Amino acid sequence: MSDEAYDAALDILRRLDPKSISNNLSNICRLQPELASDLLASVDKPLKSLICKKTGKEFLCCDYNRDGDSYRSPYSNDYINESDGSIVPFDDEAPLPSKHLRELELIANDSFDIYRDLYYEGGISSVYLWDKEDGDATNDGKLGFDGVVLIKKTVDNNSSWDSIHVFEIEYKQGSESIYRVTSTIILDLSNDLTKSTKLNSTYLSGNLTRQTEKTVSFKDSTTHIANIGSIIEDVEIQMRNMLQEVYFGKTKDVLSDIRSLEALPQRNEAKQRQESLINKFENL
Repeated sequence: MSDEAYDAALDILRRLDPKSISNNLSNICRLQPELASDLLASVDKPLKSLICKKTGKEFLCCDYNRDGDSYRSPYSNDYINESDGSIVPFDDEAPLPSKHLRELELIANDSFDIYRDLYYEGGISSVYLWDKEDGDATNDGKLGFDGVVLIKKTVDNNSSWDSIHVFEIEYKQGSESIYRVTSTIILDLSNDLTKSTKLNSTYLSGNLTRQTEKTVSFKDSTTHIANIGSIIEDVEIQMRNMLQEVYFGKTKDVLSDIRSLEALPQRNEAKQRQESLINKFENL
């Protein structure tokens, strides 16, 4: 019954408005509390952020840096309470990266902060790493680690791009490792050109997920960060091109071929809303 309920919950979420994925997921978790942990781990939703009090920097939150109602800051390594932003007292049971992995996490956050600034010209990025079950990450890189790279860019407070890249590193042989990356892009584009009723508004929301596996050589544990960065860069370029050329291009072709029964002013207004969404996508 549990598997059937889990599949049914995923089936419902796929059919509901993706713009309301957070509320829908929360409602289903309240109805079926025993499915909450599995659903929260498997369903991607738009990223939220908190402020690290020690550094004053904003960081992104997800299930991989969460412990109860608090989230770990990649800058201070402290857990921040979601409700009031306070620092949670130290807890031995709260998951933390090992000493060497914490050093790599700081390097990864600095590296992806530069990547985010170059490609997105704004937004927020956060990287979280964790040790494998069979042991802590080693300096030689043969015992790797897993992690997640998060990027969020918002335009006009009503359109956003969320990138979630979950990766695992498996040592193969010699100086080679296998990198497996599951990438999800959550896109939410809206406009309010008319600033009137919902009938005159236009929005496009949804997500796209792709999996990538690649074998690359490495020298030490720091090299893993560079390899992951290169893979994520290629994946994001491919997924962005797919969204722009396939999804937006196909939508434009369909709308252009549809016979319109609307008066010319309404037709021009709809065209302006579509062009506004495309412009916002290009700014993300």
